[in-house]
Amino acid sequence: MRCARIHRHGDPSVIKIDDVPRPLPGDGEVLVEVAATSFNPTETALRSGALRSLFPIALPCTLGWDVAGTVAGRPVIGRLERGAAAEYAVAPHGRLVPAPTGIPLTDAAAIPLAGLTAWQVVFPHVSAGQRVLVNGAGGGIGGFAVQFAKRAGAHVIATASARSFDAVRRHGADEIIDYTSESVASAVEPVDVLIHLVGTPPPWIPPVRRSGTIISAAAPVTAPPGVTSTHVVVRYDTAQLTELVNLVDAGVVTVDVTETHTLDGLADVHRRSEAGDIRGKVTILCR
Repeated sequence: MRCARIHRHGDPSVIKIDDVPRPLPGDGEVLVEVAATSFNPTETALRSGALRSLFPIALPCTLGWDVAGTVAGRPVIGRLERGAAAEYAVAPHGRLVPAPTGIPLTDAAAIPLAGLTAWQVVFPHVSAGQRVLVNGAGGGIGGFAVQFAKRAGAHVIATASARSFDAVRRHGADEIIDYTSESVASAVEPVDVLIHLVGTPPPWIPPVRRSGTIISAAAPVTAPPGVTSTHVVVRYDTAQLTELVNLVDAGVVTVDVTETHTLDGLADVHRRSEAGDIRGKVTILCR
């Protein structure tokens, strides 16, 4: 079978398409015929070796965390520790959930990591009537976060570049600030919750009210006096993923796939992501 692997850490050129034997599931495991995986920006750090201390891996390593495919003909999705960027993958029994039926199976690969991160950032921390600023609303997690914050009853302000405006509006943002052309700190009145989803801490003082909250799924953010700062590291939760699938099938949550590529194009996706040229969720077809 074909798979996208790295044999050493380095730049995107270390990603190779290898032909290897199909994996054999062991006790308590199932074989997934993979339709697609999705690209997550954090995977560039895994590939480069920047995450070696947090996530040590054995090389060669097949890339890919999100998986959408079939098990014995049943469409499923889930998140693997790695190995989803392949024609077949092995998953622990019980780690996968039924895929949504209202969208293409390949699009459903965009849901697990980004959707669960947004879920765990928004729902424990956002309440109806709050003013919520989503910093990084044009990204894969940000698209879900805007939708969830609106579902929680918040007034949502989003930062995005012009290329993401239409998508962010469709997701329900009440206000959009173009961070490339205006100062976020001066363009928005203080908010109750700042959701930070991109890169390093924002290069502006977060306009958060005293007793407000900063929630970061990226780098931790130092809070000003009187403000609570929480750093969220996503945990895999099949019950939450099942709820999210149900919302997608009910038409309440939209899955915004901005690009689709084959395994052969994965190295270029990594390259473009590091250059800041990727918007939203990108899926990778595995067959």
